[in-house]
Order: sequence, then C-alpha cells, then structure tokens
Amino acid sequence: MPKTSARLLALLSLLGTRRDWPGALLAERLDISLRTVRRDVDRLRELGYPIAAAKGPDGGYRLAAGTELPPLLFDDEQAIALTLALQVAATTENGGLAEPATRALHTVRQVLPSRLRHRVDALRVTAVERPATRPAAPVDGDLLLTLSAATHAHEILRFDYGTEDPDRPPRRVEPHHVVTWEGRWYLVAFDLDRQDWRTFRIDRIAPRTPNGPRFSPRRLPGGDVATFVTGRFRGSTDATGDWPCTGTVILAVNAATLAPYVGDGVLEEIGPDRCALTLGSWSWTSLAASVARFDADTTVVGPPELTHAFARLARRCADTTGPTA
Repeated sequence: MPKTSARLLALLSLLGTRRDWPGALLAERLDISLRTVRRDVDRLRELGYPIAAAKGPDGGYRLAAGTELPPLLFDDEQAIALTLALQVAATTENGGLAEPATRALHTVRQVLPSRLRHRVDALRVTAVERPATRPAAPVDGDLLLTLSAATHAHEILRFDYGTEDPDRPPRRVEPHHVVTWEGRWYLVAFDLDRQDWRTFRIDRIAPRTPNGPRFSPRRLPGGDVATFVTGRFRGSTDATGDWPCTGTVILAVNAATLAPYVGDGVLEEIGPDRCALTLGSWSWTSLAASVARFDADTTVVGPPELTHAFARLARRCADTTGPTA
C-alpha cells in the first residue's frame, strides 16, 4: 500500500477527473479498502477540500465547490495545457486580462514540479494579433462574469450602452453568448426593443440591476455562434485583411440603415444613430471615397493616413468644380 501522503494525492487526482466516483471503484483504483477510502476522504476534508458524499449501497464521492479555492492537483498534460492557455492570455493585450493572466502564470510556475517547470520554461508562446486601426479598451473581469452568469441563467439583461442619452430607457436583451473577435469582447444577444439580434461591445456595457425575468433561449441565426459572428462581422479577417489600406471611421447614421450597403466591411452599432465602420481598399484616397459615398457626417478613428486621404480627396473635389463666380 502506498504511503498516506502519496495515497491522498492519488485520491485527489482521481476525484478531479470525473464528477462522481463510487467508493468501490476508488478502492479498486487505489488498491485499498473502502474503509481506507472513507478515512482518506475525511483527511482531505480536514485539509479544506469540499468532498461531498453520495448515498447508496456503495456510497460515492464528488469534489464539490467550496467557499474558497483549495490547492489543486493537475496531471502533467493538464499543467502544460494550463500554462499554454495562460501564456496566450498574458500576451493578448487587447483581451483585457493580460495582467491577471501574467500573475496566474507566475503562480502556477512556482508550484510546478521541476521536471515540468523545465519543459514549460522552454515553451514561449505569444499571441500575435493583426495591427489594430483603433485603440482597444480592456474589459473588466467582473463585468465578463456578470454577463456570463446572466447568459447561463437565461435572465434578461438591462444595461446602458456607450454614449447613449443617460435618460434613455436601458437596453433590454436576451443574452446568448459572450465571444471574442480580433482581441475584443462582444455580447451576442436578442434586442427585445428592436426585435432583432445584435452584437454589443462589452467595454461599452454598463449593467443595471436587478436582471429581468428568465426567458426561453431563441435559436441563433446560422445555427451556432461562430457562424453568426463571422457573418455579422462580414468575415473581416478575409475581407479587410487582404487590402493594403484598412481604416476605421464613425458615421452618424443608424447601423441597420447602412448594413445592406457595407459589402465586405465590418460594421458595429455604437448608438441609436452612430456606427463604426472598418473598410479596406487599394489606396487611402479610394478608401476615403468609399466612405464618403455613405453621405453621413464622418469622424476618422484611424489610421492618420486615412485622415490625410480625406484632405486630398476634398482638394480634388474642389478642383473639379473650377473657379466660382
């Protein structure tokens, strides 16, 4: 029989690999008696591990959630996967979780066995993102948890959005999914007032409490969230990524009005009569002309080349009118 400390670690490892473990199966896997299993479970409970017991002929055990996070035990593959995931999060600046991911990565590395630490130290993974044409806003982790909890519970969300009039009634949506797209966080939801599906920038959401009543989830257009988001953003990676010149502007027009004419651009609603448009073209001046065709007041977000292109386009347009009387 293995020593008590090694046996406790083996028991803890097994409890973490599946939801429920019959006592007899644990005894068989550890080559110990049922009585020893019960005694070892009691020792783990004394160390702070919340292990629940199930009633029945054999009895059973489950590693449940507690009031605090006890020490965890990972096998080698889990430890490597966790470190890789944290490295990606730590090097994704636009995701908003780089700093806590870096701290978590340091914590995990400190407790890794030496054999694993050497392997993990040899892994250097960096998330490289496409250069952004506009600054990205970090997202608060508590906000992500709030939105995800409402999504999981199927509760109607109420929130203020962006720079909308503070006296305006809050948005009311049925949240469906929290997603990331090119380093930004979005909430996919059904807007109850507009009776249509929408994607909302999470860094622009200010939740109101309490949440609304529960709802029965609707079927997402396209069948799954990946298909919906790719279609809604018009496949921006393929569409704008192939153009030598790509820029972003804010247009004083409703996104729903503009959507049928955007083509392969990326359109985001940021207010009742304001939207952000990312578009690509073969030159900066042609890009400025493409934006001007929407006949709406325009603010350039970036890059500076697009601002200069609008100035050139304005001079050329003025030259075509000739001298005025």
